Formats: sequence, C-alpha cells, structure tokens
Amino acid sequence: MKFLRNFFDKAYEKAGDKFHPVVESFDTILFTPNHTTKSGAHIRDAVDLKRTMMFVILAMIPCLLFGMWNVGEQHFVMMNETVSFWDKFLHGAIKVLPIIVISYGVGLTVEFIFGIINGHSLHEGFLVSGMLIPLIMPVDTPLWMIAVATVFGVVIGKEVFGGTGMNVLNVALTTRAFLFFAHPTSMSGDTVWTSGLGGMKDLAKTGDPLATKIVKGTETVDAYSGATPMGDLASTAGKSEEVVTSIMSKFQEGGANDISHSLFGDYLGSIGETSTYAILLGLAFLLITRIASWRVVVSFFAGGFVMATIFNLVAGDNAYMALPALHQLLLGGFMFGMVFMVTDPVTAAQTNKGKFYYGFLAGFIGILIRVANPAYPEGIMLGILIANVCAPLIDHMVLNGNIKKREKRIAKAKA
Repeated sequence: MKFLRNFFDKAYEKAGDKFHPVVESFDTILFTPNHTTKSGAHIRDAVDLKRTMMFVILAMIPCLLFGMWNVGEQHFVMMNETVSFWDKFLHGAIKVLPIIVISYGVGLTVEFIFGIINGHSLHEGFLVSGMLIPLIMPVDTPLWMIAVATVFGVVIGKEVFGGTGMNVLNVALTTRAFLFFAHPTSMSGDTVWTSGLGGMKDLAKTGDPLATKIVKGTETVDAYSGATPMGDLASTAGKSEEVVTSIMSKFQEGGANDISHSLFGDYLGSIGETSTYAILLGLAFLLITRIASWRVVVSFFAGGFVMATIFNLVAGDNAYMALPALHQLLLGGFMFGMVFMVTDPVTAAQTNKGKFYYGFLAGFIGILIRVANPAYPEGIMLGILIANVCAPLIDHMVLNGNIKKREKRIAKAKA
C-alpha cells in the first residue's frame, strides 16, 4: 500500500490544481481522504460517501451475476441448445461487460469534465448509477445508444442541478427514460431482450433458413417469441378469449411465467431485474448496513400491492388486471425498483413521515401506469420518476404540518 500512497502523492504534484479532482477521485477509492477539520466538534465516521456507494454496488453484485447467467440461459433456449452453467455465464458476461464499461467510461468522463471545468472534487454518485444503468437495460441495446443516454442522464439528470446530492431525478432512471422515448424500439418489443434475437429476425426476413428455423422453430409455429412476461400481459388487450387463455396459461402453476419462475428469475427482462431472490439478497445487505430506508421499501411495496389489489377487484374479463397482486409485484422491474431505485436517498423524501407517502405514491402510480396503459408495460420507471418530482412537495407538506401542530401546542400552553 505504501507504493500506491507514493504513487498518488507524486500524481498530485504533476496534476496541479487543474487536474487535482481527477487524481483525488481515484485516490479516495483506495485511501481515506486526508482532509481535516480546523475547528469545532465534528462527528467522525470511517464510512464516507464513497464507501456508502461501494456498499450499494456490493448489494447489486447478486443481480449482476444472475443477470449474466440469465442472458446466456435465454440465448441458448432460443438456440435450442443444451450447454453447461459456465457456458451460459460466459456468454452472458461477454454481452454484459461491454455495457458496464461503456456506462462507467462515458459517465465518469462527463464527471471528470465537469469537475475540471468547475474546479471541484469529483462526485461519487455515479459509482452507483454506472452499475444501475446496465442492470436496467435490455441486453441487445446498441452500445452507442447507451453511451448517448448516459451522457444525457448525467448532464440533464444531475449536473444541471449542481451534481451529486442536488439532483431531483434518479440518474439511472433518467437515462432509461431518455432511451425509452428517444429509441422505443430498442427498449421494448420482442427482439431486444435476448442476445442475438434481433439479428436472427433480420436474417429470417431475408429468407435465411437457419435464422428462420431459430426464430420460428417450425414452419408454422413461433416457438420463441422473445416477449417478456410484461409484454405477454400487455398483449392480451383486445385479443380473443382463446388467445388470452393461451397467454395467461403461462402464468398458472407449472407455466413458463408462474410464480416460482418469477421468484427465481429465469425469464426475459432487463439484465438485473428478473431474479427476486438476488434482489432480496441485496435488500437484506442494504437494510443491515442501514444504507436503504425500510420506510420507503415497505411503503413502496404497500402502494404497489394496494393498486394491484384494486385492479383485481375491478378486473372483470381483463386478464392483465386479474393477475394476482403478489404475482404482479414479482414481475418486471417492481422489486428491483423497490430496492435500488426508489431508496435513492438524494431523490427520495427526507422526512420520516414523508418517506412513507413517497414510497406509497411511487408503488401505487407504477402499477397504475403498468396495467392501465398497455403501451407502457413497465410503468415502474415512470412511477418512481413522478415520485422523485413530488418528493420536495411531500417534505414541505410534512414540515408545515409539524409546524402547525407545534403552534397549536404553544397556543394551548399559553392559554
């Protein structure tokens, strides 16, 4: 470690004032910052902001590793090939790692530029955002799109507000929202969730016999649609009873999308959002280390469950609304959003009572958008972004409510 310490000390000398933030950003990953307070009493803690960000990254590791395996699993299911666990994992790693490199490379470059221009230390917030962005992307999203969206997310979602700690919107969700509306065909549909499926479908259109066989399975039956469970549910709108029954059979016990598969996560979806088990491991770590607020987590789940239950009660012959509430919450990005998105301490409500309102609002609106509008089968992203915008207002109302209660107590005491 002494070698590294000497290396950074020399780097500071060569960097000068202009590039000091760049050297410091790498130095403080390995070593505790050497800043000392000059006067007054201060609480000291070894867990600074950068270490907190590292804890969140550690919590996402189970989702990342499972996501890599699942990318390979879905690819070889499409190819109708039986391979080993490590072959699946290796295929997934080859597809996922470039997305992570692009996310961190582009995002940190933007951070460095703003740090050098403004002459301030680099912000640590992107350490988490850089991992979140790949985990919420379809695996076949073009790398250049991820690069452009990351620039948008960092600049518009954070830097224009003043950097880490000042942003109103979650950076990773801002990145995904930009891609969703700017390039919808690369963020939805049935060709982006499986590595290689988009290319196979393009080849099939040209009459390539192998590609046609992979895409269709037989001459007349499409054996591998490439649709996520959310896409299947959204596709029930306006379909005949026979078609709806066929689609919903996947969600019954023993089906491809039954509750056991929803818990394990071996189905199509964004890279890190499918496995409930992996997500709950991350949640346990964040709660034990007190990084995430249990108030936000509990209220988010409650909000989604209440909205899904309401849909169950008024479903009628709408199969999407009739899906059991708990099963509804285990699909798509709800659980991932509950653990890693809505708990973002910067964009969430700050007051304890406000956290309950904030989480409930995000979960409630997320399921409302998901089910009520088939055009947005994954409404959790929009639900959390809407709650982000409402968080300052929620805190304002909670604080004003407390002030009025105190004023009443003072008036009563004087009387």
